[in-house]
Amino acid sequence: MFFNRLSAHSVQAQGLAADRVIPPLRPVVSTSPTPAAAELALRNRLPICGLVEGHHPVSLRRLSLADSLPPPAVPRYRLPLVIGTLGVGYAGTYSALAAGWYTGPREPFHWFNDLPEWKQLDKAGHFWGAFHESRGAVDMLRWAGLSPKKALWYGGFLGFLLQSPIEYFDGRDPAYGASATDLAANFLGSAGVIGQQLAWGEVRLMPKVSFHLTPYAARRPNVLGQNVGERLLKDYNGQTYWLCADVGAFLPQSSRWPRWLQPALGYGAQQMVYNDAATNRAAGLDSYRQYYLSFDIDLRRIPTRSKALRTVFYVASIFHLPAPALEFSRKRGLVAHGLYY
Repeated sequence: MFFNRLSAHSVQAQGLAADRVIPPLRPVVSTSPTPAAAELALRNRLPICGLVEGHHPVSLRRLSLADSLPPPAVPRYRLPLVIGTLGVGYAGTYSALAAGWYTGPREPFHWFNDLPEWKQLDKAGHFWGAFHESRGAVDMLRWAGLSPKKALWYGGFLGFLLQSPIEYFDGRDPAYGASATDLAANFLGSAGVIGQQLAWGEVRLMPKVSFHLTPYAARRPNVLGQNVGERLLKDYNGQTYWLCADVGAFLPQSSRWPRWLQPALGYGAQQMVYNDAATNRAAGLDSYRQYYLSFDIDLRRIPTRSKALRTVFYVASIFHLPAPALEFSRKRGLVAHGLYY
């Protein structure tokens, strides 16, 4: 039909059919070209057109063959693989905690308000952990073939569900106790993923962590850790939590801001050997908060064709990479770090 109309207009333009009446054409509306039509148009470099009543052919948009073909089927093994991976990860995490953290005596379950302790860095850790567990679960369920909506609601609260059983172990530890504020931090971490996905369809504000060894763990190794692995979990003096912003996502598409470069705000604290302020002062320590301004490199934005490297970059994106930083605290004032981690 398109070529008939094109020929008719061409003849009329050349004056070869001035006294000939061209019969009206039956209006046709076509907005979904078949794959065969799309392929023909692509081979002949023609636009994919629709005929609208009373008008000449109007190009709707140029299509590739991929636009008209169904998406490839997701392998059936992916969903069981994801479920199995989450199950093994859950079991491994709590086995490691039981062996490395909860090694002392047990007592009946009880609650304890630990909000004033450790300058709330433990709450930042709960938020960070729940956030990335939920983010990973959502992305894995999408990869397994679930729709974005199902993946979000099935995986979005997984971080809260994975983190919260820790309170059971704390509730039976004589030195601790189940914490309602820890549960709240777990919930907010998962909600942070869900909220951003609902608002923007992606994560633009990413919590991250960096760590360095401190001399304080040696003064109380049973609490702050006896080796590097334990210190990573227990020594809050060496932990800094960051919030990194994907500024490029908020700018127009014409902006030249590189998506891999992200400003970062950090929070940490020092001289915390005892969680009780009076006991800490008696030991000659004065705990204080630290605030940081730096930047981070989002490894996920580095282009690569290697699937293995993309996986490594994805996992490593939970950490803040060493970078120059400005630190401010009441005790040291403003300090510039050439490389902080």
